[in-house]
Amino acid sequence: MTAGVFPETGLFQRAAAAFATCVPVDPADDGFFGPGSVTWRLHADLSVPVSGLRSLLLQALHPLAMAGVDQHSQWRDDPSARFASTAAYVLTTTYGDRAAALAAAQRVRKIHEYVRGVDPVTGKPYAAGDPALLIWVHAAQVESWLAAAARYGLTLTPAEQDQYVAEMTAAAELVGVPAAGFADGGAPASVAELDAYFEAVRPSLATSRSTEDTAAYLIGMPDVEPELAEVWEVLAAAAVASLPGWARAMYGFGSGGAANTGRAANTGRDRDSVPPEREAVRQVLGVLDAVYLGEPGVLEARQRLTLRMRAAQRPQAQPR
Repeated sequence: MTAGVFPETGLFQRAAAAFATCVPVDPADDGFFGPGSVTWRLHADLSVPVSGLRSLLLQALHPLAMAGVDQHSQWRDDPSARFASTAAYVLTTTYGDRAAALAAAQRVRKIHEYVRGVDPVTGKPYAAGDPALLIWVHAAQVESWLAAAARYGLTLTPAEQDQYVAEMTAAAELVGVPAAGFADGGAPASVAELDAYFEAVRPSLATSRSTEDTAAYLIGMPDVEPELAEVWEVLAAAAVASLPGWARAMYGFGSGGAANTGRAANTGRDRDSVPPEREAVRQVLGVLDAVYLGEPGVLEARQRLTLRMRAAQRPQAQPR
C-alpha cells in the first residue's frame, strides 16, 4: 500500500480507510482463520490500537530489526501511510480470502528481498527475510495482541490464548517462517512456547539512540489528528504500561504509563508513575471506535464481519 491508496491526511482517518477497504464484501472463502476463530475475535477487539503501538515499541528493541527500519524505511516522512499500510496487511491476512492473503504476503516477501544490510551498532548483518527476524516481529505482534486484550479488552481463557497463538502460526508462515514446530525453527504455537521464545531472545535485545528516538516519536506522534491528540496520549500510556517489565526497564519507562519523552514531556505531567486505569482506557477506545464508525464504509465493513462471526457461532443443523 502507498500513501495514494488512502489519501486522507490523518493517522486515524487512514487507518479507518484501510479497514473499510480491506474487509471483503464477497470473499471466495474464509481465509486462513475463519469467522469462528479466536483470531477474528481478537483482531476485532477495542484494544487493537493499543496492541499495535505496543508491538512497534517491542519490535524496536531488536537491534537488527531496528537497523532494517532505519536504513530502508522513511516511515517518519509519512507515518500515517505506514500505519495504514500495516493495518491493511493485517486486515487482509486476517479477514480476506486465501487468494487475497497470499497476494498481500507475496508483496511483503518481495519487499523483504531488498531489506538487508549491516547493523552499525552490533556490526552484524541482517536480512528482513531471515526467519529469525520474521519470528521476532511475529512474536512481538502476537504477544502484544494478547497482552493489550488482557489488560484493556477481550477476556480469553488460557485455552483460547493457546488457540490464538497456534492459529497465528499461519500468519508467520505466510511471510516466510518455516512451517515447522517451534523446536525446529517455526513460530511459537502456544503461550508457553511464546514465553520460552522471549526468554531465549532477550539477551540479544538492546536499546540505542535510534531505538529511543523511535519510541519518543511513536509516543509523541506528531501526525495524529489534532482533535485526537489526547486520545493518542492515552493509547501511548496504555501501550507502555502493558509492555513486559523487562522491556519497560530497557527503555527506562519505569512501572507506569509512558516515558518522559515526546508529547508526554511537553505536558508537564509525570505519567511515568501512574499507569492508566482499565476503564479509563476503554472509554477512550470507545470514543476512538465511534470516530472509526463515522468514517466512510467502516460501519458496513464492521457489519459484514459481525454477521459472518454470528453465523459461525450458530449450531449447525443435524442431517436427517
